[in-house]
Amino acid sequence: MNFTEIANMRQSCRSYDAERTVEEEKLAAILEAARLSPSACNGQPYHITVCESDAAKQVAKATMGMGMNKFAAEAPVMIVISEMPYVKSAALGAKLKGNDYRSIDIGIVSAYITAEATCQGLSSCILGWFDNEKIRKLCDLDGEARLVIALGYAKEGDKLREKKRKSIEELVTRKE
Repeated sequence: MNFTEIANMRQSCRSYDAERTVEEEKLAAILEAARLSPSACNGQPYHITVCESDAAKQVAKATMGMGMNKFAAEAPVMIVISEMPYVKSAALGAKLKGNDYRSIDIGIVSAYITAEATCQGLSSCILGWFDNEKIRKLCDLDGEARLVIALGYAKEGDKLREKKRKSIEELVTRKE
C-alpha cells in the first residue's frame, strides 16, 4: 500500500469486532512505526502505554463520559499517549518560539500509529474525550494523558465512508 492508499483507507472506526484480538506481530509493527516517527530534536516527548484485556476495558470506560465513545468498549486494544518532558533543546525552542512542540509530536506519533494500523489491516479511532485523572491512575502515568487510540479489527460489514474534506483550492495556497 502506498501512502495515498493508506490515507484513503484509514478512517475513524466506531464498530469493532470484540472477539478478534490484535496479533502481537501487528502490534509490534505499529509500535515500531511509532518509535520511528519524527519529533522535535528527536526528543519523543511522550510515552505510549498499550492496554489490552481488562486494562483496555477500563481505559475504554474512562473515555465514555457523558455518553461519548460507547464503541470503545469493543476495541481489544487501547493505546494511551501521555506527555513527557521535552529534551533541553526542544524545551528551549518551544520557549523561544512560543510553539507547543509536544502537541505537534503527539499528533505525528498518532498519525504514524493509525497509518501503520491501516497497513496491518486494523482499524483505529483517535479519542480526545476522556477522563484524564482516571486514565493516569489506571496506567500509572507521570504525565498528562493527551490522546487515546482505540485499535482492533472493524466488525464485518463496516464500510469505508466517503471522505468529506476541503478541496485543494480551499486548503492550499501556493506562492512563488
